[in-house]
Amino acid sequence: MDKLLNLVRNEWLKLWSKKATWIMAILLVLVMLASAGFVKWMNSLEVGQDDSGETITVSQMTAVAEEPEITKYRMDNELPPIIDDSAQGFITGLPSMMSVVTLLTVVVAGGIVASEFSQGTIKMLLTRPVKRWKILTSKLLTVGLFAVAMTGILLISGTILGYIFFDNVPGTQLELVDGAVVEVSFWGRLMLLTALALINVLVIGMLAFMIGSVFRSSSLAIGISIFLMFTGVQVTGVLAALKIEASKYILFANTNLGQYIGANDPSIEGMTMAFSIVVILIYLAVFLVTSYWSFTKRDVTA
Repeated sequence: MDKLLNLVRNEWLKLWSKKATWIMAILLVLVMLASAGFVKWMNSLEVGQDDSGETITVSQMTAVAEEPEITKYRMDNELPPIIDDSAQGFITGLPSMMSVVTLLTVVVAGGIVASEFSQGTIKMLLTRPVKRWKILTSKLLTVGLFAVAMTGILLISGTILGYIFFDNVPGTQLELVDGAVVEVSFWGRLMLLTALALINVLVIGMLAFMIGSVFRSSSLAIGISIFLMFTGVQVTGVLAALKIEASKYILFANTNLGQYIGANDPSIEGMTMAFSIVVILIYLAVFLVTSYWSFTKRDVTA
């Protein structure tokens, strides 16, 4: 265990010794900054005038459709909703921006093994008195830690920018559960949706990690993973619209576990969170077995 921890520490230090890693972290903060500015600008756009001649902005026109029971509960208890043009409104959308973290994780996952071959350092790495599976595990854990770190940066920077760019207008999120209206913890729901989005990041990252380990090409791993990430959901949606039963077994139909939270409906009728978790675990098992077999059994020719 000590050797594995030392390997993880070495991989972590090696990762952050690269300028590209710091550039990705800074880029993530800049993306959050641009997003906050864009949302603020969009909400301030004038879209017309009301009956009294007062200017109406996009944020004033935006309203969330709610069930009559929720609307009545708000009125009876004087609980305002979370509006888009507020700090809470912006922060609520942070889990949807986890796709940026996915892209950055794919870059790291696709190159962390393949770069050892392309740079010719793999033989020196394997001459160490450490089993191959431990070396690969340390790299896999480093990818996971990187994804968690980027998620933390996204949440922290997004929260800070939310309170800088937007007014702190309190609101309450309500849901209808089994016919009863319940109040939802703002921060609790944010953490839950972010954690579920992080699972998607790790799954796609594991796919890139497997491709990089098998083909030993970072560009191929990154390219294929990004292509599948952007097209997989669309293809799955088309197959689901055609009522093809097998579409629910596709990986990308199951990675969005946030679809089971709140009043959302599953992308494919009949799917449940338990089903999606099982499907994800099966795919992950295939990715892991393929990665470890390729790295531990194949000859090193670099």
